[in-house]
Parts: sequence; C-alpha cells; structure tokens
Amino acid sequence: MNQEELKKKIYNVLDQHKVGTLATVKNNKPHSRFMTFSNDDEFTFYTPTSSETHKTDEIEKNPNVHILIGYEGEGNGDAYLEVEGQAKVREDQKIKDWLWSEEMERWFSSKQDTNYIVLEIYPESIRLMNADANTPETLEL
Repeated sequence: MNQEELKKKIYNVLDQHKVGTLATVKNNKPHSRFMTFSNDDEFTFYTPTSSETHKTDEIEKNPNVHILIGYEGEGNGDAYLEVEGQAKVREDQKIKDWLWSEEMERWFSSKQDTNYIVLEIYPESIRLMNADANTPETLEL
C-alpha cells in the first residue's frame, strides 16, 4: 500500500478510537497505563494528565514512549496502531483549552489548574496492524 493509503487508514483508526495505552520507561522497564488521546491534523498525539503523576517524571527522565490504540475485538474491528515516539510535557494554555472537556472536572478544578498539563507525543513510526492482508505496514515519520 502506498504512503497516502497508509495515512488514510491510520487516520481512520484515530478517528474511531480515543483510548489507548501509553507506555513509559520506569527503572529501565516499560510501565503502561490507559490514556485518552487526541491528535492534530498531523500525527502528533496529545493526552491530558496531572503534573503530579509518575508518568511526567518518567518522561522527563526518558522521553521514549509507546502507544497502542485501536482494536475492539469481538468482530468490532481488529485494526490497531503501534506508535513509537518522543513525549514532552506541555503547559501551553492554548493546547489545554483545546483538550478541555467537562469530564476533566473530576481531576482538575479548571482549564487553568496548575496541575493540569498535556503530554505531547511526536511519533517516530506508526505501525498499522490487523487492517487487512497487507498489514502490518509502517509509516516512518
């Protein structure tokens, strides 16, 4: 499949799925947790979190991360993405405003809460899995 077809299939998975796992490195071992992801018109991923979590410390020590997103199973769609990339902590209010939803009031007092930060993940590669007979396919970025 050509790169444009691959990009379309990747965007399709991202449009259908917002929850995935984020793995960081903790004591030289992977440490995973579920996160909610958004992406821009490119392939940059954004996920809200608290500055008081272990993942922020882990990313500051080692920015290498891995994301799994997609795959519903049970006949609902097997396609998913494996994303390898670099993360950084962002406190940009414009990004925080863009990601804000009422559901986040469970964890933060407002968009201006000083503990509310965003992890910005720049993929180095995105691997499309289980989409069809031509997968896996890897998009190098």
